[in-house]
Amino acid sequence: MEKRLKAFTKLGEFIRAFLKGERDTDQQKPDELIDTCYQYNGWFNRENVLRALNGLAGMLETKDLSAFAKQIEPLKVPKTVAVIMAGNIPAVGFHDLLCVLLSGHKILIKLSSDDKILLPFLVEKLCSIEPSLKEQIRYAEGKLEKFDAVIATGSDNSAQYFSHYFGKYPHIIRRNRSSVAVLSGKETPEELELIGHDIFDYFGLGCRNVSKVFVPKGYKPDTLFEGIFSFSRVIENKKYANNYEYNRAIYLLNKEPFLDNNFLLIKRSESLHSPVGVLFFEEYDSISAVNARLMTQEAEIQCIVTNIPLSVTTLPPGTAQCPSVFTFADNVNTIGFLNKLR
Repeated sequence: MEKRLKAFTKLGEFIRAFLKGERDTDQQKPDELIDTCYQYNGWFNRENVLRALNGLAGMLETKDLSAFAKQIEPLKVPKTVAVIMAGNIPAVGFHDLLCVLLSGHKILIKLSSDDKILLPFLVEKLCSIEPSLKEQIRYAEGKLEKFDAVIATGSDNSAQYFSHYFGKYPHIIRRNRSSVAVLSGKETPEELELIGHDIFDYFGLGCRNVSKVFVPKGYKPDTLFEGIFSFSRVIENKKYANNYEYNRAIYLLNKEPFLDNNFLLIKRSESLHSPVGVLFFEEYDSISAVNARLMTQEAEIQCIVTNIPLSVTTLPPGTAQCPSVFTFADNVNTIGFLNKLR
């Protein structure tokens, strides 16, 4: 355990130095790595790759990582855990990698075709820090074989496939989730700008991104538009712009009402999950009604962003895409799951 913990701690130190422009012998410079990520996936621009790396550096702070590792139980016989990773955010599967390796198990990595650069780069560095970890890591190019448990992340459709094929194994299968914000109508411009981060970081592609806002009856959307105007540059990304234009055309064709500020469409909807370039909104009569609604849809919601006291777990504005090492996707304790593999 001490070797593995030390290796991840040193990886955190490496990432922090890397972000400052430092490099080891035979290692890529930050600019080279970022350019390569962007060439493979147009969503992974400089800002988002740096944001992801900063997030990982925060996860790997010595104090938090040591506290996190205390929940790991001693292991006698390592199992092989197949981890099917998503590709919506740079290195989004890193936390699962961290949990499996820290627990002492072996990992069989199934990379997303959208994220095949950054995570292998980090794994290579990790193994150079602690060569014994090489024996614990394999990549699956085709069919998954020779594994004992599965952690899979995907859409609702892929989750059905995962459940069918991997249901006989111990598993964590993650489905689509969405995040929401609850506005009081009294937010300051600074608070609205923070909520802009929750909406637009990673172009809104993550399950932790706010895709819907609940607003008090009579709320003027112009207030929100003004608060998030600093994020107008998202439209400069071709992939985002294509999604924005496509959804705008569909709404116009179907004569569906919406509001438009030339980089985001705001549309009334009871649905939780909006497409890229669109933010759904719904009016509420009382906070108690919103609270009850959120409780009934808890299984579909990843994060709730608000400054309003609610009965459900909430996050302050601007922190939805800043998970700590203690944050488990879908609130399923991955370490607890791995501890039970005997």
